[in-house]
Amino acid sequence: ETAASAAIPAGVDPVFAALHRFNRGQYDACISLCTALLGENPYDQAVWCLKCRAMTMQAFIDDLDFEEEATADALLDENATAALPRPGTSLTRPMTQSNAPGQPGLGMRPVSASGRPLSGFARPGTGSARPDSRVGLSGAPAGIRPGTSRPMTALGRLVRLGTASLVAAAGGPFINVDRLDLRKYAQRPALSRALFEYLLYFEHSPKKALELAAHCTAAAGYEDWWWKERLGKCYYQLGLYREAERQYAASVKTQPMVASYLQLANVSLRLDQPKAALLIYKQGAERYPHDTALLLGVARVHEALGELPLAVESYKRVAGMDPSNVEAIACIAANHFYSGQPELALRFYRRLLQMGIRNTELWCNLGLCCFHSSQYDMALSCLERALFLASDDAMADVWYNIGQVAIGIGDLGLAYQALKVAISADSNHAEAYTNLGVLELRKGNVEAARANFRTAQTHAPQMYEPFYNGALLAYNLGEFQEAFELAQKARDAFPDHTDTLELLGQLNQQLRL
Repeated sequence: ETAASAAIPAGVDPVFAALHRFNRGQYDACISLCTALLGENPYDQAVWCLKCRAMTMQAFIDDLDFEEEATADALLDENATAALPRPGTSLTRPMTQSNAPGQPGLGMRPVSASGRPLSGFARPGTGSARPDSRVGLSGAPAGIRPGTSRPMTALGRLVRLGTASLVAAAGGPFINVDRLDLRKYAQRPALSRALFEYLLYFEHSPKKALELAAHCTAAAGYEDWWWKERLGKCYYQLGLYREAERQYAASVKTQPMVASYLQLANVSLRLDQPKAALLIYKQGAERYPHDTALLLGVARVHEALGELPLAVESYKRVAGMDPSNVEAIACIAANHFYSGQPELALRFYRRLLQMGIRNTELWCNLGLCCFHSSQYDMALSCLERALFLASDDAMADVWYNIGQVAIGIGDLGLAYQALKVAISADSNHAEAYTNLGVLELRKGNVEAARANFRTAQTHAPQMYEPFYNGALLAYNLGEFQEAFELAQKARDAFPDHTDTLELLGQLNQQLRL
């Protein structure tokens, strides 16, 4: 008697017990029971299908959201429609106008390395740059994990496929697909769907999955939306975006589904066509007006394009439909904070706290909102909790914010120490280098301040503060040429910065003399 069968109560059907464990998410126990049952009867299709589903769910990743784009994908992308797109029509060139009504300027709201305003909710692609011509081949991998258009391999789980039937060799792989007759399985709808998802999500073999999907689509008379959507998924993982777009569009035409709209919009975003993605999301929202996933897609695209008022409007609609949606609440709170309304932001962050969320980022945001609302005692206690929960990745940000609070209350000694700790935790923290340079300058350490500004300029070329500070320092030292070059870079990063424009005007007068 095996350990799996011993765990089954007396009188309970083993297949029912395995199905019960599958429904409760106990996939390891379900797989053990199915393995024991297949050892007794290798041709039991119901048990084989159940084991296939359990192994798939173990490795399943929700691919409806737009994922991080790898470096190789962006640099070697041949699907770009325009080399120099207009601002607001491409994810690489978001809107940078700071005088839009209800939209905080770049001086208030920080931006990512690609120029997009930082979101209030961490998602793939929101904090890193999309490599483009400005970065180049040499600088693109910096801070971005290199990757390819192929799916990631499951290192410890990857096995070779290749049996001739449902029978698995003792001690060998569960399924050996190389000798399977995929045409025969295309005539069995239940088995073919389980086998397809096993190939795509567990084995990470989109080519074999594509072959099976093609046979099943033909067997269904090209009228099954599910198989058309799965064909598009295979093409998408293989990097064939135009073919994926056609399959998703055919799936939507056959049977409009929310998942198909989301996948079709992801293809448009990968092709750097955010306006087309917005149109797809809105078409889906018209058909499914109460689905929050489509409205979240609209809000994310508007936010990536720098159209913050439209993004906030969509987030508010999501929050009205689903008051417990964490992403909508966090993004609305971030917009209120950067718009100079920390009291309103504090209410939204407290709502997240009441929902049971306890992490470093939330406590840090609560501390900053309390500080800007003049609740200094609450600010310090919230930042202490953030430090207690902080991991190595978030430690630098917490200490940087402590330095910001210390500067605000006039304790420059604490601010200097906090910024030093932030840099020791993350040697690439450009904001800490910038503020540390200002503090060094107040102490009279001109060379140390200049070194900090240059380090910040290297690590964060999208920020205007280190370039402006460096230009102002060079101007005061009489080095007008260096000041002019740095001021130009600050103007490129933030075209509407009044102090930079005024400094450039003074430098133009000096250089004409």
